Order: sequence, then C-alpha cells, then structure tokens
Amino acid sequence: MNGRKEEIREEESEKKSQSRFAAGFKEIVKFVAISLLIIVPFRMWVAQPFVVSGASMEPNFLNGDYLIVDELTYNFREPKRGEIIIFKFPQNTSQFFIKRIVGLPKETVEITPDGVYIYNEEKPEGFLLGERYLYGIKTQSEKRVEIDENEYFVLGDNRLQSFDSRNWGALGSDYIVGRAWLRLWPINKIGFVEWFK
Repeated sequence: MNGRKEEIREEESEKKSQSRFAAGFKEIVKFVAISLLIIVPFRMWVAQPFVVSGASMEPNFLNGDYLIVDELTYNFREPKRGEIIIFKFPQNTSQFFIKRIVGLPKETVEITPDGVYIYNEEKPEGFLLGERYLYGIKTQSEKRVEIDENEYFVLGDNRLQSFDSRNWGALGSDYIVGRAWLRLWPINKIGFVEWFK
C-alpha cells in the first residue's frame, strides 16, 4: 500500500514538474514574442546601431566608435547643415557611410584652399563655412557644385582621407538612413552627438 502511494506521489510530482516546465516555456516564448514585437519595429523605423569604419571622420569619430542612429527625426523635418548622417552609399547600397552635411538643396558649394563657401538665395554673395570641427585642417581640393532639390553635399571631417561628395557628387535624400544621435563607445566619449552649423 505504501509503495502504491509513493508511485502516485512520484507521478503527481512528475506531472507538476512537467506542468511547471510547460508554464516556464510558455513564459519564455511570450517574452521573446513581445520583445520581437517591440524591438523589430523600433530598429526598423526609430533607431539602429552603427559602427564607424575607417578614418574619414577623424578626429571627431574614430574607427570602431559605436553609435545609435536616429531614423525618426527626418520624417518630421529636413536635415540641417552640420549634422552627421549615416546613409547608403549611392553606388553600392549595401554599404553605409558616415559624413557631415555641408551643402543643402538648391545651394552652390565651392571648395577652395581657403575653405568651403556656400551660395544660396539667402546669401547670393556667398559665405565661408565656419568649420571649427576641422581643428584648423584645410581642405586640399578645389570644386564647385550646384546641388539639386532633395540633394545634400556631404564631406568627411578628415578631408585628406574621405571619399565623399567631392568624388561621387551630391547625395540624394532617399539614401539617408538617419542622423548620428548617440555615441555608446568608447566609454570615455559616451553621450549625444554634437553637431555644428
């Protein structure tokens, strides 16, 4: 009789164990499903990670810097001069680049040894772009480009080692993924990304 009671207890214990396992498994599946429902849309339409590759934005962004890209803001306003953007390279959309917006739609950008000049409706006589983020480094090339509507002229901060609008022309707005918003690596530079007009 005692043996039978022990068997029944073991069966009940086994059923409870299986029931707890099933309940735990269901909770894990529910957690994963809810997480995916939140994370996937967030990553697709709000923000995504980006790792800087190369020297084109030195000294402001170094190879390996880990950034969060704000994909939402440009749905509500146009990009501004000085903002750092991440975009799909027009000649190979599987590659992502990081550059700074220098010229806006319908402007003329003139690059000289003295610096970058901008001509637009507001200032038809032109003005020299104050580029304090270059830390005194001069742009070596010379070029004059008229920017069409819905296009931007982008340059790397490290002008000597940047493959940018000087090489392949103005960037169409449809290639822009978003603006660099937050730096998470390296630890000593964690913070919101600063941009200059």
